Amino acid sequence: MGGKSRVYKSWQFSCGQMEALSALCDTLLPSVDVDEQLHPSVHRQFYQTSASMAGTPHHVAELLGGKIEHPKIYLARLALGLLSTRIGTFVLCGTKSLCPNFPYFRTFSKVPSEEREQILRSWSTSNFLLLRILFTALKMFTLLLFFTKVNEKGENLSWKAIGYCRPDPGCAKTRILKTGPQEREEKEDGAGKDELFGPLYKGIINLNQSREEALHKLQSLSFPVSTSHSRNRRVMSLNPSFIVKCDAVVVGSGSGGGQKRRPQRSTVGGGSTINWSASICTPPHVMREWSEKYKLKLFGSKTYQQALDIVCQKMGVQSEVEHEGFNNMILRKGCENLGYPVDTVPCNAPSHHYCGNGAILPACEAIKVITDDNSGRKRATGVAFAFDTPFGREIGIVESGVTVVASGAICTPALLKRSGLKNPNVGKNLHIHPVVMAWGYFPDPSPDAWPAPEKRSYEGGIITAMSKVVANFETSGYGAIIQTPSLHPGLFSALMPWISGIDMKNRMAKFSRTAHVFALARDKGSGEITSETNISYKLEDFDQENLSKGLEKGMRILAAAGAEEIGTQHNTGRVLKVKQASKEEFERFVKEESLKPLQKLSSPIASAHQMGSCKMGVDPKGSVVNPTGETWEVEGLFLADSSVFPTALGVNPMVTIQAIAYCIAQSVLEVLR
Repeated sequence: MGGKSRVYKSWQFSCGQMEALSALCDTLLPSVDVDEQLHPSVHRQFYQTSASMAGTPHHVAELLGGKIEHPKIYLARLALGLLSTRIGTFVLCGTKSLCPNFPYFRTFSKVPSEEREQILRSWSTSNFLLLRILFTALKMFTLLLFFTKVNEKGENLSWKAIGYCRPDPGCAKTRILKTGPQEREEKEDGAGKDELFGPLYKGIINLNQSREEALHKLQSLSFPVSTSHSRNRRVMSLNPSFIVKCDAVVVGSGSGGGQKRRPQRSTVGGGSTINWSASICTPPHVMREWSEKYKLKLFGSKTYQQALDIVCQKMGVQSEVEHEGFNNMILRKGCENLGYPVDTVPCNAPSHHYCGNGAILPACEAIKVITDDNSGRKRATGVAFAFDTPFGREIGIVESGVTVVASGAICTPALLKRSGLKNPNVGKNLHIHPVVMAWGYFPDPSPDAWPAPEKRSYEGGIITAMSKVVANFETSGYGAIIQTPSLHPGLFSALMPWISGIDMKNRMAKFSRTAHVFALARDKGSGEITSETNISYKLEDFDQENLSKGLEKGMRILAAAGAEEIGTQHNTGRVLKVKQASKEEFERFVKEESLKPLQKLSSPIASAHQMGSCKMGVDPKGSVVNPTGETWEVEGLFLADSSVFPTALGVNPMVTIQAIAYCIAQSVLEVLR
């Protein structure tokens, strides 16, 4: 919000490397000739436009050149270097890159398109894992950017052809105005006005603009601000531009504070700003497990139940669905036709309430928690943060009585490690709610089609229905729930299997009437976070079995709802035409597709939610924070996000995160008192 674009170290690609990259992108999305009699002009333009014609290689180069942080990003740069040479192309592509005439060897850009497609298909299924990684990365970047980037008018050349209608930027803004005890809505055309409304905006202070105005606003909100020296040597060693003093500082701004990285930028509101509205309370079997097995009495108490109620009330959680969206009505109908259980998922509506006296500093990066050990034990005294100004990067300090880190399960452990915490449990026990998806195509050839012809896959509530048919809530508590995602064209294309350029364009032409359902596993497998860009995770066989069961049920649900075609996102790209298949063919397809292995990038596995990387416990030997949310290692340092979960949750975690944060806030208040 109001943040300045981050400056990236740019990797300069040679002309030969850019030729290789353009050839790769055009292999994934080539220009395809279509019959003018069968396709309207908007479809012809889509099919005839290649990735390079849309400028996609340039945008991919920007990502590979520095915008993406990944331990193996150097492999893509190395591959482009090899593919710009004849010998390097032969090493990566084999005999398909050769030509019958001298000098026999060719660079990748000189290889005919048909052979290039065969080469990319061989990479996608290669026994050499690095080639699979290379293919997956190039495919995801190219397709995501092609179907996402817009021109100066906010248009993407593919959207009309695939039936996607973007939100209208000219829509009226809505401002909530107080009129005595009543509130009324006043709609404005927004002409000439960029003012933002809501209880939080008054507290937002942009440090990358006028320094004097920012510091004055902090002081007007009753926060002492100084540019003088601090008595804390650790503070002064950072050479801060200014120091703010307050009762409590919270690093993060989402459900509990957490920020989700998109891929480098964060937003005020974190995962609660970019969420799918599902507001599911902590399941009873999870509360029992955390209370009894992990000895965390909070989760078996009336205090926690009251916290859930308070959070749901403040968010305006409700379960009414007036007009269910395309994906959810298909999930609901398929479950009903099969006799599977299906529930309505509560969703949160915005509530307007006074948020107290606080200031929000957006576009800042927390560097470290500042500690003082003068009393014999480490105590948190605030946070050092960096921010960009027109004159360069500067450091600010917030000195506080209590420090709350709520940066999400990925960023919280990384910040603690940068701050010098030595607890070996920091970053371990990471759970990710692994997700796999099935899809079904529902054409709209007639006015009486179901779902109705005007229904589109990207419209309506995102998650309003859920099936627990393989969730095992009543037994082990570890299984998979079935829900629906929200996939805009970029994500849709990146997840769909790529078989050829024409096949991908044909799949995208069906975008608006293709429904997805996903299986989300409560994972027993876990990973570890070394830094925000260095994360390891192992999918256990038990979790894969639950995902396979959920995937099988998902395909059955789509078929029972009336899908004409069904499939998964496995890289083989198999499709079943349901209404033309016999019962035996259907059963064989569903079994074979659901039992295919998920490892080695053969099928995309998404992470729905991250949790558990700084788990709560009753013993410092196996946890990072105590039952009040305070770290065992540093006094006055509290964690209040999904990182404190003892295990994976198994359902959407927003309400649970906020309820835990509410309870931890009571502990913070006790300390401040």
